[in-house]
Amino acid sequence: MTTEPGLYVIAAPSGAGKTTLVKALVERNPELRFSVSYTTRTQRKNEIEGKDYYFVTQQEFFRLRDAGALLEHACVFDNYYGTGREQVERHLRAGRHVILEIDWQGARQVRGAMPGCRTIFILPPSRAELERRLRNRRTDSDSVIERRLRDALSDMSHWHEFDYCIVNERLEAAVDELMAVLEGDGTASRTDNPALRRRVGEILSL
Repeated sequence: MTTEPGLYVIAAPSGAGKTTLVKALVERNPELRFSVSYTTRTQRKNEIEGKDYYFVTQQEFFRLRDAGALLEHACVFDNYYGTGREQVERHLRAGRHVILEIDWQGARQVRGAMPGCRTIFILPPSRAELERRLRNRRTDSDSVIERRLRDALSDMSHWHEFDYCIVNERLEAAVDELMAVLEGDGTASRTDNPALRRRVGEILSL
């Protein structure tokens, strides 16, 4: 892994497996620091306050935003999400690599605020696999799944704004690709790689 502390921004459409991928990456590298986001959405029964998210009211979220305490923020599926600026800066000062798991809107804001960050977009191997993963969650109604699919296709169109793109077909292989990026390589995953661009074109066109 590179010696200089760095900020890595990871984004993906809903259902691409981003959360599972990031957790596997952090398990493999305990020295990494995962930035916990604020959110106004309802806490799910399997989620832990301060580990998965900081669950706050909309009023508190707006207070943090207006005070400049958020590095980025976005509204996703009618809920607000944001990254605490102080948390990220504290980890970087301590010499730690920091992982942000956010959406493409937030990634765009972080690039503006911290141009030295590296951005990574995660894609599913196909649209059919994306739908299968969303349905296998068994947490959403058919109407919500349809909305998530529509929004996911829109999100995927922003992949080229990122420094790297990883197709999450097999978890271990995707983690290996993420590791290569953190170690200062990741050439195969760069969004200007012709082979990768062809594969992404196939995924988006199907």
